[in-house]
Amino acid sequence: MDDTKILELFRKQDEQALKEIEMQYGARLKRLALQFLGNEADAEECVNDVYFKAWNTLTTQTPEHLSAYLMQICRYTAFNMIDYRKAQKRNAVLVELTAELEQCIPDDTIQNNQTELSEILSDFIHTLPKEKRIIFVRRYWYGDSIAEIAQALHCRESKIKTSLFRTRKKLEKYLKERGVSYERKGFAQIHDSY
Repeated sequence: MDDTKILELFRKQDEQALKEIEMQYGARLKRLALQFLGNEADAEECVNDVYFKAWNTLTTQTPEHLSAYLMQICRYTAFNMIDYRKAQKRNAVLVELTAELEQCIPDDTIQNNQTELSEILSDFIHTLPKEKRIIFVRRYWYGDSIAEIAQALHCRESKIKTSLFRTRKKLEKYLKERGVSYERKGFAQIHDSY
């Protein structure tokens, strides 16, 4: 069943809509949740929360890309679960990814200008050559490890690290050109050593 028909089921509040998204997107959502949460039980709970949130929002909203919409809900739900369950000891993957991106996107920029920043990031990603775009999105959207990306693209981890480093530098320059910049006061430079 295509996304248009699934969204129509949601608008009618037909429970078949949940079965359809589970069949079409359940495995991808669980993989994403598992990537951040680290265990099956938490990943299943996260995916169930995604279904619940989709049920409550898709009766009135019509996203352009259902899969991206569901993945975004999944990511935010996973991050909220991490914050709730490990307030003092954040998940190592999330800390690692945050530390990498903090090199070019300060936390206060994310909090204060989220919509504008999302648009700029989307524009930036579309400027990248295909391979660099895949590497960047797999790392910072899906949370894949450097080893996983290297294996999927049949290349060395050093190539992935170099690509990510250079792409972050380009992103920093791209953000500055669009008026999004900050001073690194006491900021330790992070290197891809993991």
